[in-house]
Amino acid sequence: MFRSLMVAGALLAGAAGPALAHAQGQGQGQGQGPRPDQAEFRALYKQLVETNTTLSSGSCTLAAERMAAHLKAAGVPESDLHLFSVPDHPKEGGLVAIYPGRDPKAKAVLMLAHLDVVEAKREDWTRDPFTLVEENGAFYARGVFDDKAMAATWVDTLARYKKEGFKPRRTLKLALTCGEETNGAFNGAEYLAKNKRDLIDAAFAVNEGGGGLLDAGGKPVFLGIQVGEKLSQNYTLEVTNPGGHSSRPLPDNAIYHLAGALTRIQAYRFPVAFNDTTRDLFQRLSATRKPDEQAAVATLLKSPADEPARALLERDPDLNAILHTNCVATMLDAGHATNALPQRARANINCRIFPGTSAEEVRQTLEQVIADPKVKVSIREVRNAPAPPPPLDPKVLGPAEKLAAEMWPGVPLVRTMSAGATDGAFLTPVGIPTYGISGAFGDPDGDGVHGLNERVRVKVLYDSRDYLYRLMKIYGDMPG
Repeated sequence: MFRSLMVAGALLAGAAGPALAHAQGQGQGQGQGPRPDQAEFRALYKQLVETNTTLSSGSCTLAAERMAAHLKAAGVPESDLHLFSVPDHPKEGGLVAIYPGRDPKAKAVLMLAHLDVVEAKREDWTRDPFTLVEENGAFYARGVFDDKAMAATWVDTLARYKKEGFKPRRTLKLALTCGEETNGAFNGAEYLAKNKRDLIDAAFAVNEGGGGLLDAGGKPVFLGIQVGEKLSQNYTLEVTNPGGHSSRPLPDNAIYHLAGALTRIQAYRFPVAFNDTTRDLFQRLSATRKPDEQAAVATLLKSPADEPARALLERDPDLNAILHTNCVATMLDAGHATNALPQRARANINCRIFPGTSAEEVRQTLEQVIADPKVKVSIREVRNAPAPPPPLDPKVLGPAEKLAAEMWPGVPLVRTMSAGATDGAFLTPVGIPTYGISGAFGDPDGDGVHGLNERVRVKVLYDSRDYLYRLMKIYGDMPG
C-alpha cells in the first residue's frame, strides 16, 4: 500500500499549507473515548486482528467464518453469505457477502479486502503481534493497517446498513480473500475471478492501495486514490560452471560473470513512461515542487527521453519508482566451498514493471543489457499477468473526492499508481475495474507495515471507517 502513498508524498513535499491545520476529519478526538458505534466496531476489529492469518500458522478460513458469523448476527441471511475454500488449501479460504439492492438492472459495487497478513515473530516485536494493543493514540498488532483495517470496516459497514434498514439502489458485495501477501500462495481474489466470476460481478471494486500521508506533526499532507499498479515480477540470473580447485583460478568464473551482469543491470535505466494516472499525478502536483523540478516535470511530460530532466527527478527514489520500470537485485547465492571455484552463481532480480510492458519483454531487455551468454535469465513464479490501469472514471473518482473534500477540507487530492501489488491486479483484467480508496492516512515512516510493530492511529482508523461507510452509501445509490 505505502509505495503509492510515499510517492505522492514525495511530490507534495512542502505543499501542506495553513488550510491543513483544521483538516482533522471526523470521529474520535484527543481525550475522548470512542462513540458507542466505534466501541462495537473495535470489538469486531479486535477479533479479526487477533485471528492469526499468516500463511505459516494461521487460518484465513477461520477469520472468514468469524466475519460471516458477525454479519449473520446483524441480520444478513445465511443464503447471502458464501464461504469458500479449496481442498488443497483448507486454511486459505474466504467469504463473499451479498447485500441486495433495489434495482436488479443496476450493476453491483464490490468491496474487496484481504485477510492474510505478513509473518510476525513475537521475539522481534515490542508487543505480541497477535494481540491488539491500544497505546499512545494508536493500535498495534500485525494487520492493524494492512489489511484488517479495511476488512473489518467492510464487515462493520454492511452490518450497520442491515441494522439501519438501508436499501441501496445497487447491490453491494463484499469479498474477503487470502493470499495477497505471498507470491505463489493460493490467492482468493484470483480464484474468485477465475471460478466465481458471476458471484463477484460488479461495475467496479473498492480496495486497499489508496490513502493519505501525514506530516511529522500528524497533519494531513494529501489524500490519494490508487488508479492502477505496477506488475511485480522476479527473475533468476544463473551462471553454471564446471568449477575446479581455487588454487588454479580461471577467467571463466561463475561469480565474476554474475557480478558483471549485476553491474550492468545497476547502470541501466528503463525508458520513462506515462499513463493517464501518472500524467494526471505529475500535472496536478508539479506546482508544489521546486522550480528546477517543476521544469523537469514539464520537460518530461513533453519529451520523456530528456536525460537531464530524468536524472534530476530520479534522485528521489519515490519519484523514480513511478517514472518507469525498475529492476533491482535482492538476493544472491553462489559457490559451494571456500576452496573451490564456484560451480553455480544465482541472483534474484525483482522488477516493478510499468503498465503496458510484459514480463517477457523485460526478461528480453535484461538479456540484452547483460550481453553475456553465460548468464541465463529466467522468469520465476508469476503472481499475475500485467493488469491495465482502470479508467479515470468520474463516476468513481468524483464521489470519493467530493466526500474527502468535505471531511478533510483543504487537503490536496491526488490520483496515484502503486509501485507495489494488490489483488486489484486479478479483478481489473476480468472487467471489474478496481480502485484503491480508503480515507486512511499513514505516517511518514510507513507505520511498520510489513515490518516490526505495525500500527495505525486510532483516529485515522475511525475516520477511515466513517469515510467508507458514507462513501459506499453514495455508491450504492448511484444510478445504474
